[in-house]
Amino acid sequence: MRVYVSCDMEGTAGVCSWRQCDPENRDEYPIYRRYMSREVSAAIEGARSAGAREFVVNDAHWSMRNLLWDEMPADVRIVSGAPKPRSMAQGLVGGFDAVFLTGYHAKSGDRDGVLAHTFSDETVYRVSVNGIECSEALLVAALAGSQGVPVMLVTGDSTIVRETLHALPWATGVAVKESIGFYAANTLTPTAAQDAIRDGARRATERIADAKPFVFSPPIELLLETVHVASADFIELMPGFERIDGRTLRFAASSYEQSYDAYVAAVRLGGAGNALA
Repeated sequence: MRVYVSCDMEGTAGVCSWRQCDPENRDEYPIYRRYMSREVSAAIEGARSAGAREFVVNDAHWSMRNLLWDEMPADVRIVSGAPKPRSMAQGLVGGFDAVFLTGYHAKSGDRDGVLAHTFSDETVYRVSVNGIECSEALLVAALAGSQGVPVMLVTGDSTIVRETLHALPWATGVAVKESIGFYAANTLTPTAAQDAIRDGARRATERIADAKPFVFSPPIELLLETVHVASADFIELMPGFERIDGRTLRFAASSYEQSYDAYVAAVRLGGAGNALA
């Protein structure tokens, strides 16, 4: 049984500030990257106890060089470094039995979400596919679904767990904290969170037979609303994007893979527009 893990950091237990997950911070970041790494390791341990044998872990946060190698089991493969063509879903191809999403967080605009954003808090205000507002979790889940692979586990704040299980009721959710503001949380301790994730991963792996891939049926319509008009100015230059208003663009595709790749490229190009300000 092969499991793909996409791990983020803002949804890690205890995290409630950008400083805690910013690689340039030399005080708090080293502490919280270890907690992130241990949550990933706990998910692997739980899945292994239920029969999983092969693991690929994609480091999906910020610089994508966060995982501490000495916290990882020796037999896993790690996808590290940035930029990656498919970003948070790099290496996610057919042949896996399940996808785990650890350390995930609420989407841009969610009222109850710690550090809520969708790929980039500076570029993306809202993104939807076929009329459904999407979080990072749902965007990755749909790419997994296009490869025939179900998402079986999501861990992070209570908002992303609730929203993801609404769309993927066969998955197992582990909420390690609740938002009491954008920069504040009521959170489990790291040890308690790791124990809960280990148990959740075991239960998720045992339920694989009941799962199904999450898919958006083609044709695909992706709507991207940017934070700043300057970002939309740049994204509009990409073939296939149609400008709807000052901050909103539309991309039509015959497959979800095309729309996902276009979205990743648009976020990066839009970010370049912000950098010129």
